[in-house]
Amino acid sequence: MATEYGQGYGLGLPGSERAHRLPAGLRAPVEARHWRELGYVLLSLPISILLFTYAVTMVSVGAGLLVTFLGIPVLAAGLAGCRGFGAMERARARGLLDLEVADPEPLRMRKQGFLAWMGAVLKSGASWRSLLYAVLHLPWAVFSFVVAVNFWVIGWSLLTYPLWFWLFPLYGGQDGLQLYGDETHRIYIDNAFEITVTALVGLLFTLATPWIVRALTMVDRLMVHGLLGPTRLATRVVELESDRGVVVDTAAADLRRIERDLHDGAQARLVALAMDLGLAKEKLAEDPQAAARMVDEAHGEVKTALQELRDLARGIHPAVLTDRGLDAALSSVASRCTVPVEVQVDLPARPVPAIEGIAYFTVSELLQNISKHARATWAGVDVWRVENRLMLQVVDNGVGGADTSAGSGLAGLAERLDAVDGILVVDSPAGGPTRITAELPWRAV
Repeated sequence: MATEYGQGYGLGLPGSERAHRLPAGLRAPVEARHWRELGYVLLSLPISILLFTYAVTMVSVGAGLLVTFLGIPVLAAGLAGCRGFGAMERARARGLLDLEVADPEPLRMRKQGFLAWMGAVLKSGASWRSLLYAVLHLPWAVFSFVVAVNFWVIGWSLLTYPLWFWLFPLYGGQDGLQLYGDETHRIYIDNAFEITVTALVGLLFTLATPWIVRALTMVDRLMVHGLLGPTRLATRVVELESDRGVVVDTAAADLRRIERDLHDGAQARLVALAMDLGLAKEKLAEDPQAAARMVDEAHGEVKTALQELRDLARGIHPAVLTDRGLDAALSSVASRCTVPVEVQVDLPARPVPAIEGIAYFTVSELLQNISKHARATWAGVDVWRVENRLMLQVVDNGVGGADTSAGSGLAGLAERLDAVDGILVVDSPAGGPTRITAELPWRAV
C-alpha cells in the first residue's frame, strides 16, 4: 500500500497530484508501467530465440537418438532445461508485468535415482507445456517486437520532428523530411503547417503505443499463465490437500475439547460422587440421617452429571439431528438462545449427514456468538437450497462489528466451511445489523 500511495497521493509531493490529474491516456507514455512492458517486449525477442533454439535442438537430437538409449536422457534433459527456462520466464513476468504465477506441479518420483527422475520429467505435463511455450513464443515475440518498436520509433520521431527539423537543412542539405520523391519532383515537410501536422500525427502514435504494447503483453500474460503455471487440476489438488489438513486439525481440536470436557466436567463430578457415596455407606449404620443427606446430595450430583453428558453428546452430534433433521435440531438450538430466534427451514430433502452436521454446528456457533456478544433483541435463521448449494443465513439486530479477520471464532468457522468447499460471508457494520451467510455444497441422502 505504501508504494501505491507514494506513487500518487500519499506523500504530498509537488507535482504528484498534478500528474494524476492528467487523463490516463495522456500520462501513459511516461508511466513506469509502460516502460516495464516495453522492456518486456524488447527482451522477449532475444530470449525467445534462445529458448526456441535450445528446445528444437534438444528435442531433435533426443528424437533422433531414440533408436538408442541415449535419446531418452537427452530428451529428459531438454525438457528439464525448458522447465528451468519456464521458471526464468515466470520471474521475468513477475518483475516486469506484475504477473504472479505459481510454480507448476513438482516432479513426482516414487523412487530415487536418475531413471526415476527421467521418468518423472517425461511424464510431467508441466515439462511438455514448457516445451510448447518455448516453441510458440518465438513467432509471437517477433511480431510483438516489430509492432512495438515501429510504433514507438515512428511516434517519438514524428512527435519530436519540430525539435530536429533544423538537422535537415543544416547537416543533410535538404529542406526537411522528404515525404515523396522521384526523378523530377520531391516533396519535403518544411513549412509550419506541415511540421505541426507531423507532430500531431506523432502525438497520436505516441499516445497509442502504450496501449498497443499493453495489448501485446496481454497475450504474453496468457501464455505464461496458461503454459508455465499450474493446471486447474494441480491447483485443485493443492487446495484439497490444504483443506484435508484443516479438516484433520479441526477434528483433532474437537477431540481434545471433548477429552478436556470429559476430564474436567463429568469425570471429575462422577469421581466426587463415588467418594460421597462411599462416605454415605460408611455413615449408614452410625448416622442414618447424615447418610441420607449425603445420598440426597449425591442424587443431585448425578442429575448434574447427566445434564453435562447430554450437553456434551449434543455438542458431538445431537440425537434430534439424526432422528428429525435440521428443522427440529435448529429449533432446539434456537430455544436455548438468550434472544428470540425465528427459524425457517425450506429444504426439499435432507442433505448427507456430513453436510447436515456442518450446517447444524455453523448455526449453533453463530447463535452462541449472538448470545455472548451481539447484545441483540431478535435473531433469525433461514435455511434453503439454491441449485447445488445449501444456503444458511443468520441475522440479528445487535451492535454489529463481527469480523472474520480478527482471529475470532468466525475465522475458524470460515476455515471449517472452506474445507468442504463452503463459503462464509459476513456483513456486520458497526452499529448493526449483522447478516452472516454460509454456503455449503448440496448433496442429498
